[in-house]
Amino acid sequence: MSPRIAVFTKNLVNPGYQSARIGAERTAARLGATVTHYVPQKPDNVDEQIALIGRAIKEKPDAVVFVPVHDTAVNDAILQFDAAGIPLFNIVSKTTAGQRVSFIGSDDRALGRDIAKYLFDRLGGRGDIVIVEGAAASPTSRDRLIGFREVLTATPGITVRASLHGEYMRDVARKVWLFADDQLDGIDAVLSANDHMALGVIDAMTERGVAELPPMVGINAIPDAIVEIAAGRMLATANFDPMSMSAIAVEAAMRHLKGERVPAEIVLPVQIIDASNCAAWNKPYEARPLPVWGDVMREVRV
Repeated sequence: MSPRIAVFTKNLVNPGYQSARIGAERTAARLGATVTHYVPQKPDNVDEQIALIGRAIKEKPDAVVFVPVHDTAVNDAILQFDAAGIPLFNIVSKTTAGQRVSFIGSDDRALGRDIAKYLFDRLGGRGDIVIVEGAAASPTSRDRLIGFREVLTATPGITVRASLHGEYMRDVARKVWLFADDQLDGIDAVLSANDHMALGVIDAMTERGVAELPPMVGINAIPDAIVEIAAGRMLATANFDPMSMSAIAVEAAMRHLKGERVPAEIVLPVQIIDASNCAAWNKPYEARPLPVWGDVMREVRV
């Protein structure tokens, strides 16, 4: 019987988690494993994820690839994986309870810092900006904001006109922008904690008939954002890459099940994608290359 991998993602609406599911499936197919997805129907719902953990344990997978919907609220349920002897491979945001074999993710503070510096350099170190924050309960959002603030402190010519809460969702960002846009005339740029929200801002500005969009950046390198960069409607993004994270996690799980040692932590490097290099990224997730294990072990910080 082929190994069975349970893959937990946070919701069905964020393209980043769609990419994580695709990365897991593509890698499992290559390695002869099968994947079952466990996703809350209500985005990021704690009670649903707790129930899904219980269901998965009853179905006895050989390993788990796991994103917690909250950094502490599902901790008691995570401990059930330990009790059942199911190895856990954690991606995107770190678990804070139980044992994990490996964490595969990015340095979110560095992502925030690098994309903010890129934007502020393009502005010549001066201007009024709007920040669009992600979900308050998400460690990735909190760390990206820390990175933003580090660069803001070092760039006194940049003023934050407003900080909006987009909850990492495109339509939420669109709505909060439309609600506040009478206060945002004349802004010089938009700094968004993910691409999904940057696209929501573009939607709102388009709806309001804005003829010339201000420079805006995001994080994630989702296909829709790459299309906007190629079209000149978005300036840049940074490559937070859940598809690669889940692909690496599935391969790590398979190697662990065969008795191989895998790193306890794998941190993917930051890359900025703009008009100069976006052609290589302008593909659907199914057509983007997946990481090669040997290259990962040689090149990433472990």
